[in-house]
Amino acid sequence: MSKKEGRRFKRKGPVNLQVHDIALNLQEGNVSVLSKAITLVESRQESHQQAAQAILEKVLPSTGNAVRIGISGVPGAGKSTFIESFGLYLCSLGHRVAVLAIDPSSPVSGGSILGDKTRMEKLSRHPSAFIRPTPSDGEFGGVHRKTRESLLLCEAAGYSVIIVETVGVGQSEAEVRDMVDFFLLLALTGAGDELQGMKKGILELVDAIAVNKADGDNEEKALMAKEEYRRVTMGINPATPGWTIAALTCSALYQHGLDDIWKLILSFMEETKKSGIYDSRRRTQAGKWLHTEMRRLLVERFLKDEDMKVSLQRQEQNVIEGKVLPSAAARELINIYFSLNKK
Repeated sequence: MSKKEGRRFKRKGPVNLQVHDIALNLQEGNVSVLSKAITLVESRQESHQQAAQAILEKVLPSTGNAVRIGISGVPGAGKSTFIESFGLYLCSLGHRVAVLAIDPSSPVSGGSILGDKTRMEKLSRHPSAFIRPTPSDGEFGGVHRKTRESLLLCEAAGYSVIIVETVGVGQSEAEVRDMVDFFLLLALTGAGDELQGMKKGILELVDAIAVNKADGDNEEKALMAKEEYRRVTMGINPATPGWTIAALTCSALYQHGLDDIWKLILSFMEETKKSGIYDSRRRTQAGKWLHTEMRRLLVERFLKDEDMKVSLQRQEQNVIEGKVLPSAAARELINIYFSLNKK
């Protein structure tokens, strides 16, 4: 049996998942096992969560070595086309590329609306690429609640470049910034109009802006847009100290400018590692992850508590009827919760 195939393992039930075998298969690059591991991570079942945490603990020493890239963009900027072209380019250089593509969740089924594998057919078929389309699961910020864990699993499976594609531009793109090394914003021509509708806060999060669709009759406009972005970002405090926010042009459709973007990313990685910013950022991100998880688990526990469900319904009714302010009701609920859980 080849390493690619990995060791066979059987499921004897959701609680008795063979964590050791899954971890070994994962570290040998078994794609099907990677998919199953991410499914466990994303599951809300308690037994799956326990198995997922055990797997993550086993593979943790094999993580942390990939280049983590966040990609966002204005509507119509061609994110999927860009990621496919960029991913294929990186594969041609010998990299293994994983794409964690976050789609909006369907309000009916909860599943992905856009379906990234159908939008990146060539990349999804490449043997050195892995694409995981995941619904945002209603999460604020354009990322799934378990994107960080999925990223670690991809690193453990040997992927050297991890791309996180977000739902779109929004004020909570800060969450993506807190899990990647390099953050790229895709833009279009007509920079003046775009900048009017783009919050300054977003530009403060990025390390580079790439004006896409710089081809044909649009090439000259793209060059003008690039200069406009360069001018505007000169007055913005960069997300990465000591780094100047770069502005470039590219054509994902014709694969132009992809090499310049990769060279820029490599230069960024080299500079930040020399300055110590890379290590400092990774440590800070780990700390923020802890706080994010703590808040999420507290809310989940709160909402699962049977006593709190009754109290919550009562307070909701009081708020709806105008008897109590929402802030006062929330404070009362928190007090009740902690009084019930005191040892």
